[in-house]
Amino acid sequence: MTLFQAIILGIVQGLTEFIPISSTAHLVFASRAVGLYNGVETMLKAEQTTATIAVIQLGTLLAVLLYFARDIINITRAFIRDHIALLRGSGNEANSQAAAKRSGRLSHDALLGWLVIVGSIPVGLVGLLFKKQIEGTFTKNLWVIATMMIVVAILLGIAELVGKRNRSLANLDVRDALSVGCAQVLALIPGSSRSGSTIMAGLFAGQMRETAARFSFLLSIPAIAASGLLELKEAIHKLPHGSYGSLAVATMISAIVGYASIWFLLRFLRTHSTAVFISYRLIVGGLILFALLNGYISAAVG
Repeated sequence: MTLFQAIILGIVQGLTEFIPISSTAHLVFASRAVGLYNGVETMLKAEQTTATIAVIQLGTLLAVLLYFARDIINITRAFIRDHIALLRGSGNEANSQAAAKRSGRLSHDALLGWLVIVGSIPVGLVGLLFKKQIEGTFTKNLWVIATMMIVVAILLGIAELVGKRNRSLANLDVRDALSVGCAQVLALIPGSSRSGSTIMAGLFAGQMRETAARFSFLLSIPAIAASGLLELKEAIHKLPHGSYGSLAVATMISAIVGYASIWFLLRFLRTHSTAVFISYRLIVGGLILFALLNGYISAAVG
C-alpha cells in the first residue's frame, strides 16, 4: 500500500464509519479506485483488503474512545463501584442504609455498561462463526453491497416514520441492547453500515435520533476493537511487509477524520432526520445496480 492509497483509505474510513452510509462499501470502492493490491490472486486480495479495512478501523476506534472518554470513564467507574457495593451489600446485612439501598439496583452508568456488554454478544458470536465468509470474496461482492445499501435505507426510512423518538439514553434497557445488538450483526454484511443498522434499530425502539447515535457509537467500541485487533494479528502474515508504515498513516488519518464525523453527526441529528443519508444510500445503491446490470463494472473483487 502506497502513501497515496493510505491517505485516501484513511479519509474514506474516517468519513463513513460513523455516518450511516457504510464504511466497508466505500472502502471496497476506494480500494478498487486506487488499485489496492492489484496483481494479487483473488482470494488473497479479498483477505488482504479485509485485513486492511479492519486495521484502519482501529483509527476510528481511537476517535470514539477520545470523543466519549468522559462517558467511558464514568461508565467504568460506576460499573466497578456499583458491583463492589452489590457484593458488600449482599455479604454484610449490617451495611449502611445507602449501601443497602444501592444493593438493590445499579446506577444508570453501571447499567449502561451492562447494555454495551449484552449488545456486543450477537455480533461477536456471529462474527466468530462466519469469520471465513466475512474475510472471503462474498462480502466484497458489489451485488451484496448494492442490495444492502438499498435494504437498510428502506428500513431506516420506515424507522423514521414509525419511531416515536421519545426515549433518551437514561431510558434504555436490556431490550434496547438486544435489539440494537442484533441489528449490529447486519454490519458484517458490507453495504449495511454499522451505524446505519444500529441507529435504525434504535429508532424502531423509540429512541431519539441523537440517543440512537450515541448508543450506536458506544456499542461500536467492543466490535471495532475485537475485529481490528484480531485482524491486526493476522495482518502481519497477510499484508506485504512494505505496507506497515502506510497502514499506520491510514489509521491515524481515519482517527482524525472519524472524530470530526462523530462531532458532526451528533449535532446534525439533534435537528435533522436521517433523510439525507437514506437518499444517498438509495442513489448509490441504485447506481451500483445499474452499472452491474449494464456490465460497466464487475461484481467480484479484482
